[in-house]
Amino acid sequence: MPTAREIMTADVTFVRGDEPVREAATKLADAGVGALPICGVDDQLVGMLTDRDIVTKVIAAGKDPLAVRAGELAQGEAVTVGADDDVAELMRTMVAHKVRRVPVIDGTRVVGVISLADVARSLDDADTGMLTEALSTD
Repeated sequence: MPTAREIMTADVTFVRGDEPVREAATKLADAGVGALPICGVDDQLVGMLTDRDIVTKVIAAGKDPLAVRAGELAQGEAVTVGADDDVAELMRTMVAHKVRRVPVIDGTRVVGVISLADVARSLDDADTGMLTEALSTD
């Protein structure tokens, strides 16, 4: 079974916790992705920022996207997988935490992100279907 490192997207754009959400939204759009890791000034992972977070917690709430900082939207401890974890561990983690995107960590550094799409490109249809079904149910 492949490792997280073998299926991850390695070219990751980061959002700094102190960046305005407006800048973070631009980074999401420029990268063509729905989520980016949020890192603090020490380059440590703080959480993940999604396009949904921006819409529901900033825009719909009537907040100013230039005044809200990306780090304010990070919730709880970030769910991660190790770069050398096998895909079975990745899938268990995604299912247990009901997440569709997971930062990949090597030591304390974020080295990539794995999305449901990365899993679909890398695994057979049965594994992909199981994961999609598990993430789509309550």
